[in-house]
Amino acid sequence: MSGIREVCFDTETTGFHAKGEDRITELGCIELIDMIPTGNQYHAYLNPQRDVPEKVTQITGLTTDFLKKNGQLFADVATEFLEFVGDSKLIAHNANFDKAFINAELEKSGHPIFSNDRFIDTLQMAREKFPGSPASLDALCKRYGISLSSRDKHGAIIDSELLAEVYLQLKGGRMRNLDLKNSTHQTPKPIIHNETRERPLPLSSNLTTEQIKSHRLYIKSLGEKMVWNKYWR
Repeated sequence: MSGIREVCFDTETTGFHAKGEDRITELGCIELIDMIPTGNQYHAYLNPQRDVPEKVTQITGLTTDFLKKNGQLFADVATEFLEFVGDSKLIAHNANFDKAFINAELEKSGHPIFSNDRFIDTLQMAREKFPGSPASLDALCKRYGISLSSRDKHGAIIDSELLAEVYLQLKGGRMRNLDLKNSTHQTPKPIIHNETRERPLPLSSNLTTEQIKSHRLYIKSLGEKMVWNKYWR
């Protein structure tokens, strides 16, 4: 498939400490071509091999028991994940967080880690574009009118889909993605600025008879040589 390939991705984790005991619990990736989702996705629940804190479960809906039964070890899905992302740029919101966890898991499973230049951080993009304004993923969805109705909990795939929409808007919206390659060449019509069109019917006056009479008297008081007199003859 031609075009620029990028991958929006998100992780859910047991906490905030990638270099400590926290681990990834869910991984979601969305393929973009020229900033538009293609429908090609990668998703995995991961067994963190530790308990999921109750506060995290309230946010993500993922429990320790669910991940023990349905989650895979990162080491078992690492090759599949790496094949999906290939050499594409990785787009994440607060990329330093996701990068730290992905690299920690890659290192633990014996794979090379991702370099810093692989990542595009939409949080940083938003802060540069809207300095001083809220820049969370939810705040940006509200700013751009992106519906959050599909999400009652934080999930890696759902958040990646929302992120793809936000990324497109931060880069300038859908007008950047118009395909003009196959359009028939036509000589452009000249653009005429400030074209004056005659009204089919003149506007009626909103002045009363008394207002017109008063104005005539005022113009007359300015003297016969005043230019306005010729418009009231």
